[in-house]
Amino acid sequence: MKYSACIEWLFAAEAPDFADRIRLASDAGLDAVEFWKWNEKDIAAIEKALAETKLPLASFVAEPMIPLTDPACHDAFLAGLKQSAEMANRLGAKVLIAQAGDDLPGRTRDEQHQALVDCLKRAADVLAGTGVVLGLEPLNTLIDHKGYFLHSTQEGLDIIDEVGRPEIRIVYDIYHSLVMDEETHIVLDGRVDRVAHVHVADHPGRNQPGTGKLQLAKSLNWLFDNGYEGYVGLEYRPTADTASSLATTFRTLNPN
Repeated sequence: MKYSACIEWLFAAEAPDFADRIRLASDAGLDAVEFWKWNEKDIAAIEKALAETKLPLASFVAEPMIPLTDPACHDAFLAGLKQSAEMANRLGAKVLIAQAGDDLPGRTRDEQHQALVDCLKRAADVLAGTGVVLGLEPLNTLIDHKGYFLHSTQEGLDIIDEVGRPEIRIVYDIYHSLVMDEETHIVLDGRVDRVAHVHVADHPGRNQPGTGKLQLAKSLNWLFDNGYEGYVGLEYRPTADTASSLATTFRTLNPN
């Protein structure tokens, strides 16, 4: 497996300077790094650290983070997506991450579902020829994201299939999926090729794998056995120092 460190949380206690977290991830033997918003970062420093370490940047968030469930937000999102794709090309990232937004009062689920399809079809046109894909991310609504619209992996995949463009795929966060009582082998059956990126964390606590009850290794093994070839994003809150959390993570996800 190839591991990508989400440096919003990993190495945060050890290095207040964001670019230094990239260097620490390299020293720890990680295969890539990722982060959330890019507009608030020192891009020149990040670019320098990536060049020094030769670590790939696996993904970051497409900005602005506004509700794609609302058609009134689509033009602003698409303008920002163009800038995000340009930044992805500059930094070498192949995946941008989009969130659907909250369930809007006064709008039916069918209306919001269609709004997502419509926006993502236009997003595919923006990304065509860039080499960058946009991953739509379902999130859990039981603990972390109450009120979020897209809490079903299957509905997320249905949206991707309705868009029908290779530039638009899904981010499969095993933590969110299993918290919603989904089973990986059921919700992704026959559709693993739609997955652009994977995230892991354990439950309860959203801490490193091995601290909770989720069968993360089982889900990951199934994914790779069924054709997934991308990074495993370590998007968790370390309970202690990052190095110790990584040791626990690797033992848990690679028990043999």
